[in-house]
Amino acid sequence: MPARPILRTPAGAGQQESALALTDPWPAGDDTGPGYYDASRQTSGVQTGREPPMTLQDSVQDRDSGLSGEVLTPGQDGYDEAATTLFAAGTPDVVIRPRDAAEVAAALQHAARAGLTVSVRSGGHSMAGLSTHTDGMVIDLVRINQIEVADTASRQVRIGAGATWGAVAAVLQPHGLGLTAGDTRDVGVGGLTLGGGIGWMVRRYGLAIDSLTAADLVTAGGQLLHVNADRHAELFWALRGGGGNFGVVVSFDFIAQPVTSVHYGAIGYHPGDLPQLIGGWRDLMRASDENLTTTLALTPPMFGQPASATLLCCYAGPDGDAAARALRPFRQLSPVTSDDIRAMPYAEVLQDARRPGAVRIETRNTLVADLGNEFIGAIDALFGGQRTTLALRSLGGAVARVPADATAFAHRDAEVMLVAAMVLPADATPEQAGEALARWAPLAAHGSGAYVNFLGSASETDVAAVYPPATYQRLAAVKRVYDPGNVFRRNHNIRPGQG
Repeated sequence: MPARPILRTPAGAGQQESALALTDPWPAGDDTGPGYYDASRQTSGVQTGREPPMTLQDSVQDRDSGLSGEVLTPGQDGYDEAATTLFAAGTPDVVIRPRDAAEVAAALQHAARAGLTVSVRSGGHSMAGLSTHTDGMVIDLVRINQIEVADTASRQVRIGAGATWGAVAAVLQPHGLGLTAGDTRDVGVGGLTLGGGIGWMVRRYGLAIDSLTAADLVTAGGQLLHVNADRHAELFWALRGGGGNFGVVVSFDFIAQPVTSVHYGAIGYHPGDLPQLIGGWRDLMRASDENLTTTLALTPPMFGQPASATLLCCYAGPDGDAAARALRPFRQLSPVTSDDIRAMPYAEVLQDARRPGAVRIETRNTLVADLGNEFIGAIDALFGGQRTTLALRSLGGAVARVPADATAFAHRDAEVMLVAAMVLPADATPEQAGEALARWAPLAAHGSGAYVNFLGSASETDVAAVYPPATYQRLAAVKRVYDPGNVFRRNHNIRPGQG
């Protein structure tokens, strides 16, 4: 069963398939092609033949068989921290913290021998609680956290999947570089990238996956594949939006962007006519400078605080005059109550994640290709009917210039992502949660899909919302080649396609 959620949020995905013709002449399992070696062979003592199943106790204690890295079991110091994530409290049988690809391969082999299902954690921010579990093995990539600027002239960087985006921003900043990714410092590079990666410079530089040039992945069978547009090309396509369905990605190669300072902060509006405010923001957003990414956050009266409307803004550039011109229409949109936008290093934009207090939060999101007046009316109805915080995040720009079938993130035509966080009592009954989610249904019906990284459940309906049919079918065909046994299934799961 999944980990017990502390906070709940939606999950989703569904995917497509066009007939898959693997262009890579060396599919997984062929050790004669480029970009391949068997990571398990790099650790002395790892068994590669068929062996009798091991018990969990044997699996953890039998060091001669190759299990290495930090191994944590219930009752040991550090276990509770390793088993608990931002959104879930888990009780896995064992947590492994490998230091490299070879130790990942060894962990996977032990999981297979002991009959343990596998969950993979990079930063632990899965809203669906998928970064931990109530049983099985969790492979925590926190020790694989290297950040290397390989070449400043070409802006090539290599980042371990267990690094956090805050650490990445801090390392890149002295080089005048940056990557658009995430909102908080401690979001993991691995999970966010594999889901697409929507960040504060998304309109200027696209998704995180749009800067990705290669990845190193350990398959269920212990093979380490170097994947890019030329080697295992279909797998590279799938990794850009298809999540952790195909193996354990241990490192990513990116082309960073020239980023020094940005203009970031918030404009507070007097909350009044909500449809007029949203419609005005939509019109300005459509015409705005692509360097400017904005999020309109709407909070109803709750916890003794009045309603608020806040526009979070990030202008991706150091030019103060250009930023002022881009922001001027938004400063005139509605009566302003506060304005703290200022120039700052991009690394300071990312904030610390905070776990909400004793409440239950049901989060859902939908991607919207056309933010029309009917949809705005549905937003107004949801906002006025319960304690629901809403955020409308602007997309378009560089995101929309990538063809829909170029990556497994297919919703390139979305101009807005709407995120709703429905606040419920910590002890809310299933009926109360169902009533809250029922009020979300009209909004979901207006959307064209969902973003996998902002989903708090992982049902088949969720998967279908993330991946359109053709995308899902193509992903399933890739899954059939690289993970036919569906070892990596504790995620927004793509089932292996039929031959």
